[in-house]
Amino acid sequence: MKVRTQKTLAEVNGCPQRARTESEWYGVAQTFMWMCEDNIVEVPFDKEHLLERILSPDTLNQAYKAVVLNKGCGGIDKMSCEELLPWLLANKDSLIRSLQDGSYRPNPVRRVEIPKDNGKKRLLGIPTVVDRLVQQAINQTLTPIYERQFSSRSYGFRPRRGCHDALRGAQKIIDNGYIYVVDLDLERFFDTVSHSKLIEILSRTIKDGRVVSLIHKYLRSGVINKGLFEA
Repeated sequence: MKVRTQKTLAEVNGCPQRARTESEWYGVAQTFMWMCEDNIVEVPFDKEHLLERILSPDTLNQAYKAVVLNKGCGGIDKMSCEELLPWLLANKDSLIRSLQDGSYRPNPVRRVEIPKDNGKKRLLGIPTVVDRLVQQAINQTLTPIYERQFSSRSYGFRPRRGCHDALRGAQKIIDNGYIYVVDLDLERFFDTVSHSKLIEILSRTIKDGRVVSLIHKYLRSGVINKGLFEA
């Protein structure tokens, strides 16, 4: 079986990375938790108060940890993950307030081209680390709601699922006598998703209009490609 390997985004962009030790992470996590806990009041989990859940100390603390551990390069503002904590300490109140009152505006993503095995290029958008923090907090809050709706045979970008789980799943299918594999790729799928349809689907479950509005802003934030803005 041939297993394809692909450079990470950090490798492609030439960003040297160093693994953060658990003790180092504990320190910044505790700092971020202290930073948040005097800003937000915890509320019971329900689909009408998802923004409060997104901005809760626990969610933001976990989101910060995920962003820092995931590393990666900066967005259009070139802020690195290492610079995120100092920025948050100086701008925490205005960030949380803007998310609460709806004035927050996501930045356009930075366009990056990743070489594919077939010689073509995969177009990716790199958000700023602040936007990644907010997106991660949204993701952590919505995942428990939507995870149960996904196929058990879907493995991409799912919690506690990875390549080896997909291989074991494929082996079970082979063991059941299936011998054909269909390999396909939907060209520019994410670039052609209907935003209005997506918002409609989200609104069926998410009853907090502030969260739906925030997601819609991210969908419309645009791209900076070679210094030029693209919608």
